[in-house]
Amino acid sequence: MVEYSAKSISVLEGLEAVRKRPGMYIGSTDVRGLHHLVWEVVDNAVDEHLAGHCKKITVKVLKDGGVEVADDGRGIPVEEHHKLKVPALEVVMTKLHAGGKFDQQAYAVSGGLHGVGVSVVNALAIRTQVEVSRDGQVHAMQFKQGKRTKKLEVIGQAARGGKATGTLVRFWPDPDIFDTTEFDDATIVTRLKETALLNPGLRIDFHDNRPASQGGGRRESFRYADGLTDFVNDLLDGKEPLLGKPIVISRAEEFDGRPMACDIAVTWMETGHAERSRSYVNIIHTPDGGAHDEGFRKALTRTLNKWGSDQNKLFVQKGPQSVTGDDLREGMVAVVSVKMPDPQFEGQTKGRLGSAVMRKFVEKVVGEALAEWLDANTGDGRKIIKKSLLAAKARQAAKAARDLTRRKGILDSSSAGLPGKLADCSSRNPEESELYIVEGDSAGGSSKQGRDRDRQAILPLRGKVLNVEKAQLRRVLANEEIANLIKAIGTGVEPEFDINGLRYHKIILMADADVDGGHITTLLLTFFYRLMPDLIAKGHVYLAQPPLYQLRKKATVEYAMSDKERDQLLRKVFRTDPKDPKGVEVARFKGLGEMDPDHLWETTMDPQRRTLLRVGIEDAARAESIFGLLMGNSAADRRGWIEANAQYAENLDI
Repeated sequence: MVEYSAKSISVLEGLEAVRKRPGMYIGSTDVRGLHHLVWEVVDNAVDEHLAGHCKKITVKVLKDGGVEVADDGRGIPVEEHHKLKVPALEVVMTKLHAGGKFDQQAYAVSGGLHGVGVSVVNALAIRTQVEVSRDGQVHAMQFKQGKRTKKLEVIGQAARGGKATGTLVRFWPDPDIFDTTEFDDATIVTRLKETALLNPGLRIDFHDNRPASQGGGRRESFRYADGLTDFVNDLLDGKEPLLGKPIVISRAEEFDGRPMACDIAVTWMETGHAERSRSYVNIIHTPDGGAHDEGFRKALTRTLNKWGSDQNKLFVQKGPQSVTGDDLREGMVAVVSVKMPDPQFEGQTKGRLGSAVMRKFVEKVVGEALAEWLDANTGDGRKIIKKSLLAAKARQAAKAARDLTRRKGILDSSSAGLPGKLADCSSRNPEESELYIVEGDSAGGSSKQGRDRDRQAILPLRGKVLNVEKAQLRRVLANEEIANLIKAIGTGVEPEFDINGLRYHKIILMADADVDGGHITTLLLTFFYRLMPDLIAKGHVYLAQPPLYQLRKKATVEYAMSDKERDQLLRKVFRTDPKDPKGVEVARFKGLGEMDPDHLWETTMDPQRRTLLRVGIEDAARAESIFGLLMGNSAADRRGWIEANAQYAENLDI
């Protein structure tokens, strides 16, 4: 029997707890957690800007994989801490809950309120260097895995005749902590651009100093004069706005005994259906919304409904009393940015604001300001109401189409509402069941013969599915191929999506490795992203990875997923020159239908040997923009993107 006594109780000192349970502090140790380290350091620099002391932030990805963040703020204090008798810089870097943001003496508002940000970065880095320009000198310290390795020392004079101030932090993430230590420049650039849009006048520079062969070399600079107006126009992403210019609401005042500020910009797309909104607290993005977002939505719905009811004589329709909040927000593009001392977030990763006082403040401000704007801009107000009435009619028509689909399913007792093309599996346990969505009857035939009938279902699709980015929901639901897909999956679609109806925990898209196959995969991903986003968010959507090549020499058979892998196999396994593979039969698969059932099972469907790519949404804002660009209505924007990126295209099918 294992003894359980006082000796069994472990106490983790200092930053040991962070290294032991990193997910508690940065959310995860995957690529999202890795980039959270960058956000923590950048947010500290932004706090200096909010306090009025920083005009420029520079972020660099270093050649050796580290990250450097520099600002021209006041610089972290370096004098001896009055209680701990060590430099204040060392306290900030090595102690949890140590910072100048708790009592509002140094910062009126702050994103990094918990005081664990930069110390957590230090704890999870294999190496950290800090340089502080302050009091005419440049001070430096070094750390390893949260522990000081080099004492504070003066390494030079501050720039500009000793008058320059600021903080520079370099860190290298610990490979023993993170699944990957490779930073993605697009993810960083998107976040930095948003930060600059939220802070008018702040300049943010980005340099990727990695070699071009490793995807490096990117340089960007962001500085915006009009703040949220620029942000909303950026979110429009080329779509025609419904209003002449965005509605801008900005107010700062004492509320419930504390200083509060609210900045909002909102407009609507002329023809778009999807809502695009972002919310922030003290410049920290809150992807899960919270009190400020709820206050904005409630005030928007109540005020527009009341104003529309007073104006209903202008419309032939029944009036906005039948319009829901979702109808009013269809095609809405909005940015909600609030500031307050001591915001209460849910968790250190700050995904959702929980401060109830902010809900009341935003609701009051938006209600008053929006009512004033509507009275002064009657024409634009009517446009909003008319658009919401059209959305209500489309919603009611879509509901009727869903109801009709359900009734057909109930009446079709022979298949219990399942599509006739579906070759279902015998298992009724969703956790072990898989649905392969394949391209055409040819691939469907091979996959049906080669599958595990107990656990793998096959649904062949005819041709290319409808582009849901352009179509109204009523037309989408009337499409036979999409209706079959919805029936097979069993969850329904937004806004009535129910994850409890999911019939397969793995939904695998298996298309040919050519241009048409890539287009079909993109159309299907658009469908899932728009109508069943929770399937992607919860990790139920996968991409099959069928091989491109079969290499055979006598009894030796290998498969390659790419040209590079083919050449490696020729060199290492077959001991031959890739340019002249003597004695090796190299066959390229043109489509899944050309593979016999045994080969398809062996390479693509056998759970023990296959490779699947899980589809995730690491950055919803970027995904929203890309889907709108590639699958939306603007051919001109799409052409411009293709022309700008044509130089990066590989494996063209021409």
